[in-house]
Amino acid sequence: MQAIIAEKASQAQALAAPFRHVKKTSHIEIAPCEMFRDGAFLTWCSGHLFEIVPPHEMDPKLKKWQLETLPMIPETFKYKLIPSKASRFKAVKEVLKNPAVTEIIAAGDPAREGELIVQLVVRMSGVNKPMKRLWVSSLTPKAVEQAFSNLLHIEQTMPLYHEAMARSYADWLIGMNASRAYTLLIQSKTKGAGRDVYSVGRVQTPTLALVVKREKDILEFVSKPFFEVMAIFQVNEMVYEGIYTKEKNETRFDQRKDAEAIRDVCLGEKAIVEKVETEKKSVPPPALHSLSTLQALANKRFKFSPKKTLEITQALYEKSFVTYPRTDSSHVSSEEAAAFPDILKKLASLPPYEKLAAETTRSVLLDKRYVDEKKVSDHYAIIPTEKVPSFHALSSDEQKIYDIIARSLIAAHYDPAVFAHSSIQTNVKDHKFLTSGKLLLKPGWRPVLFETEKEDVLLPDVKKGQQGVAEDVKVTEGKTSPPKRYTEGELITAMKNAGNSIEDKELGQILKSVSGLGEESTRSNIIERLKQLDYMKIEQHRVVPTVKAFTLMEAVEKTLLASPELTGRWEQRLKEIGQGAAPANVFIEQTKRLAGKIVQDAVQHSADWNFAAPVKSAAPAANQPLGTCPKCGSSVIDKKKFYGCAAYQTAKCDFTLAKKMLGKTISAANVKKLLAKGTTNVIKGFKGKKPFDACIVWKNREEGSVQFDFKKP
Repeated sequence: MQAIIAEKASQAQALAAPFRHVKKTSHIEIAPCEMFRDGAFLTWCSGHLFEIVPPHEMDPKLKKWQLETLPMIPETFKYKLIPSKASRFKAVKEVLKNPAVTEIIAAGDPAREGELIVQLVVRMSGVNKPMKRLWVSSLTPKAVEQAFSNLLHIEQTMPLYHEAMARSYADWLIGMNASRAYTLLIQSKTKGAGRDVYSVGRVQTPTLALVVKREKDILEFVSKPFFEVMAIFQVNEMVYEGIYTKEKNETRFDQRKDAEAIRDVCLGEKAIVEKVETEKKSVPPPALHSLSTLQALANKRFKFSPKKTLEITQALYEKSFVTYPRTDSSHVSSEEAAAFPDILKKLASLPPYEKLAAETTRSVLLDKRYVDEKKVSDHYAIIPTEKVPSFHALSSDEQKIYDIIARSLIAAHYDPAVFAHSSIQTNVKDHKFLTSGKLLLKPGWRPVLFETEKEDVLLPDVKKGQQGVAEDVKVTEGKTSPPKRYTEGELITAMKNAGNSIEDKELGQILKSVSGLGEESTRSNIIERLKQLDYMKIEQHRVVPTVKAFTLMEAVEKTLLASPELTGRWEQRLKEIGQGAAPANVFIEQTKRLAGKIVQDAVQHSADWNFAAPVKSAAPAANQPLGTCPKCGSSVIDKKKFYGCAAYQTAKCDFTLAKKMLGKTISAANVKKLLAKGTTNVIKGFKGKKPFDACIVWKNREEGSVQFDFKKP
């Protein structure tokens, strides 16, 4: 008899679905059948059941944080059972130790963490029985049966286990040592500024560096005026507008007088049509979705956090409606593409896609934008499976994510959109003015993805050589704008594309080959962790670093920890381990030496740190006054979990204001306005019986109580 170990309960249920089975309290029993002649026991983990033992449990002397005890380099790494997972491990172990079980099938997620979760549980159970590996990227009954018919020998995926194990050991070595070193050193330099712990990691720290750098760019940005020259031409009884254009298609002047000089020369003068061009351009449908592109689009369209998008997509995968979500590929192999006609036919049975899926105009089987075995990594793009859901059976959020995935596949089967790009060059005394237009000739795939043009820009039907006059010429003024803060979706994309902005070409190529910072499956967790660590927060759907983040970046600025280089080279080596091309033990020994160097460098660089001056930041400090307390007249400050009176301890003033009301976070800016003017701005999206928009106003200012005002101030 075989014992099958899945990664989680929902996955186990999907693996049992194609076979006659009985659900027991702690496992599933599959009845004897053609696939399992003696039947099978199917049990499951609950994510990771074990974790690496923390330093103080390896050595009690390490409980107190001291520089003298760094670096902490264990001779061997030990694991311990996560207390909350004890009952689940007991259930798995009982199945594995059952005398009737002669073979184990590892059936975790088809990735390195799925490999680690299951193999570690088998190892910690003390069971030594033959093992095989189930590798399946879709949990439909058909795909599951096919995967069970083609089990892999565990030796084939053992390198992935070594890769995951090496990654966890190395992350422990760097994270534990660097976090203690920087925390102790920063605290020694910022006495009286709290006892913050500064967590450091090889992916989270360079990711935070992206956010802080963008904030610095915004803070240091100096807006400058610029000037452009616009002319209105009348040619052959037709009137149109053109913009003065210099070399390299530059239109802006730094000085008003230079723009005015062009205006004065051209106003009322003869205009000649020098050039008229029209070019047709085809725009193919977008690529299929990887997890990063799906997260970025869902964040842009629905304001979903990357974590939420992954959780929803994972749920759809476990219900067998979409393929494995943790993929960095936007391509499929010809084998998967062969199923597209059947999937489209089934999608056509769903009301939203009846017409769209039935009226596709082409096949993608030979289109390498979508079908290319060489560009498929461990997993192919996220696509719908042949098992289509009833929309009423999906939650509202599941419908939104499924819709993105389904429309992506449908759109790929439509012709390109075709645009006519037109331009007119009009010369006035050898000064060039350009007029541009765009006309959608064939919509192609665009309606499938809700892509519409605001308005076609049509140009007049003038011909080369025609003459007219520059009836009016005026100077317009504008101002340069600072870059915007990242949205969470944009940050996911920036992490993935970290290699594009690296000047070192070799390092840039390495980062591109390993898909940038972090993995598809971990980027959302990194962003969530940075929020939990109080390094950044979300304001108006954009990422804002805290003062704590600036402090850490000041310390690690010139080290490997702030650069994508460390994680890029690290992921390259891990990938080699996962492919069986490099030994894990060599990598771990190198990381041990690196941990020592990081501690040494931190101590050396700390002599140059200067946190005396407050860090200039757009993010308000936790103790920065927001206004006057309505009860006692002291200052109201941000107390992290709520807003409250700064005189709580000295004057026992109990004024507080909730930071979250009916699902909406109340920003510091709105609290400032409430304290100063008695009302906030209109805040959209409060969650009552129905969502509503309202201002917050005082109900009783002396008591500090508030209420909603549904009228715009």
